[in-house]
Amino acid sequence: MTAPIPRDIPDLPAIPRKPVLLPSPVPATAVVTPVRRPAAAAYRLLIALAAAAGVTLELLLDDPSRVAGYFAIQANALLAVVMLFSARRAWTAARPLPGSLLGATLLYVVVAALVHHLLLANEASPFSLTGEAAAPAGWQALAHHTLHTVTPIAAVLDWLLLTSPGRLRLRHAPAWLLYPLAYLAFSLTRGELLLPGTTDRYLYPFLDVGQDGYKHVLGNALLLGLAMYALALLLVGLDHARPALMRHRGKTGFRL
Repeated sequence: MTAPIPRDIPDLPAIPRKPVLLPSPVPATAVVTPVRRPAAAAYRLLIALAAAAGVTLELLLDDPSRVAGYFAIQANALLAVVMLFSARRAWTAARPLPGSLLGATLLYVVVAALVHHLLLANEASPFSLTGEAAAPAGWQALAHHTLHTVTPIAAVLDWLLLTSPGRLRLRHAPAWLLYPLAYLAFSLTRGELLLPGTTDRYLYPFLDVGQDGYKHVLGNALLLGLAMYALALLLVGLDHARPALMRHRGKTGFRL
């Protein structure tokens, strides 16, 4: 015999809060099959080799202690490392590098290229270079062209054609400015430690405290920082607006 069903069932207590779903122990690879991307891996490897070759040439052809201080050299060195790891992940079907790292690297090489072409190599600019720095020749011209034109364009094409959209966030933009701020401190400190009259005491004419003073230099740095922040926001906006040219899980809208 079975027990009789009670006529009155007591009310169950209300759940004090919304139930929280526990994280699933099942990896994403069990749901979505990883896909190797040999073409993307080969392209990114070429970018890494080009950036590394340009940096190496610059270091061999000039004083390494001075060349290593340039923003474009440091940005391309970072690009070489990031593209190398990104190529490996594309080849092995591993998870791509964080969007914040890729966005920062792209921002730095693009800024280095824009500063060179709009301010340093532009004769109409008040900060245009003169002498051999304005018109390098031979191997130095090749390295110069590679670091300021070839690798930035290649990095932009990789971002547009081979990277899933919607991975950059608005909260990344302020963090990306920490390195340029640290570079400004490094450049000014380096200039103070070197003796007045030293060649290339300040590596960029818009940061030359000896010629323009701290007031003008900090004003130039502020304008460049605002322009860089605007460019960072533009990259985030374009990342969410650009079409998806490769298979990815759809994402819409901005995320903070």
